[in-house]
Amino acid sequence: MSHKPTDINRREFTKASAAATLATTFASVKDSKVKNSNETIRMGFVGVGNRGSQLMKAFAEHKDCEFVGVADVYQPYLDRARDTYGNDLIAVEDYRKLLDRKDIDAIAIATPDHWHAIQAINVMSADKDVYVEKPLCATIHEGRQMVEAAKRFGRISQVGLHRRSMSIYHQLREFIQTDKVGKITVSRAYRLNNMYPDGIGKLDTQAPPANLNWDQWLGPRPKQAYQDNIAPYKFRWWQRFSSQMGNWGVHYFDVIRWMLGEEAPVSVSAMGGRFAVKDDRTIPDTAEAVFELPGGSLLVFGQYEASSNPALAYGEIELRGTQGTIYSSSSGYKVLSEKPGQFQAKEIRGEASNVVLKEPNHLATANHARNFLDSIKTRKKTHCPMIEGHRSTIFAHLANISLATKARLNWDATKEQFDNEEANHLLHYEYRKGFELPKF
Repeated sequence: MSHKPTDINRREFTKASAAATLATTFASVKDSKVKNSNETIRMGFVGVGNRGSQLMKAFAEHKDCEFVGVADVYQPYLDRARDTYGNDLIAVEDYRKLLDRKDIDAIAIATPDHWHAIQAINVMSADKDVYVEKPLCATIHEGRQMVEAAKRFGRISQVGLHRRSMSIYHQLREFIQTDKVGKITVSRAYRLNNMYPDGIGKLDTQAPPANLNWDQWLGPRPKQAYQDNIAPYKFRWWQRFSSQMGNWGVHYFDVIRWMLGEEAPVSVSAMGGRFAVKDDRTIPDTAEAVFELPGGSLLVFGQYEASSNPALAYGEIELRGTQGTIYSSSSGYKVLSEKPGQFQAKEIRGEASNVVLKEPNHLATANHARNFLDSIKTRKKTHCPMIEGHRSTIFAHLANISLATKARLNWDATKEQFDNEEANHLLHYEYRKGFELPKF
């Protein structure tokens, strides 16, 4: 029994998917000898709110994907899922009720960040493959445990950094490897959103809605009173539950380190604060993090939520090389040639170019879902397995820890530790009793 949304323009989807560049990028998946290639993958979804509903829409694009059950602690989200995909869809509050079902092959997790590790490890220990939304986890310790669990149980994993399934970034990575822009020394990206003056607002605590299990929503985090500007979505602005370094920054950390072939930084320095927006948030409205990469370059990410004018000449990512500068987005990338500097020969360096490929955000997520489904069948690794999601999410955690300690921090990627004891204490936290990280 397949459940399909009715508002997708399949002609547009098929046309976009048929682009020659996309076909080339994903030829290895299409041409591989797949056992039971027509077999249906039966899916469960945990957390079906904002991003969870987008994931369901993306997975529903694929004929070999069947929806079996959903779980959420907020009843209206369960109701919406059943209204969209059929009343025969199993809908439960406790995600653990999906784990023992033999008619579910894989589970997608799109709950708030602080739940990802517990749920993903439980899913994998139940012999199910797992798709986990970004940011992968709430702490670096959690991420490492998730990586080890994927190894221990031999499960296919996909982290929701969907730019890894965008053909434009596969093209760009190949272009960078041709060395046409020379040595890249600085990469930049920004989160721009002018939330001045009121932001998420200032609200009193109150009784939680009757149709929300607030205690379960809090999970491993300490008990606290409910506020309307925390759940179900605005948790992104509360350090205890998330951050914009994690929510948005991790997309760019992942793409940049992938483009450059880097795994981890050697140091980080971050600054910022609540400078302008007067709301209840516990994260900065303005922050900037600078990472030094071992290959010899800087990665800069700015979170500007009191100003929204463009920070780059074009697109979402800037890569500055000695022979040219690249500006990229989901619509393509531009290369600007480089002017000679002081004391250098006068000829222009590099060659300007403009590559255009419009790829809607939903298509990217649908391609990421397709890759996950294919990997379940082939048992080959996905575009963004657990280890890659962990490495990229580490950048976000390092930035937040540098902000918290007000220090430049050196990072040992092998030991996954700092040379700073105060910072090392922030690698994990004590879970609330009854919500411990699963042991395996």
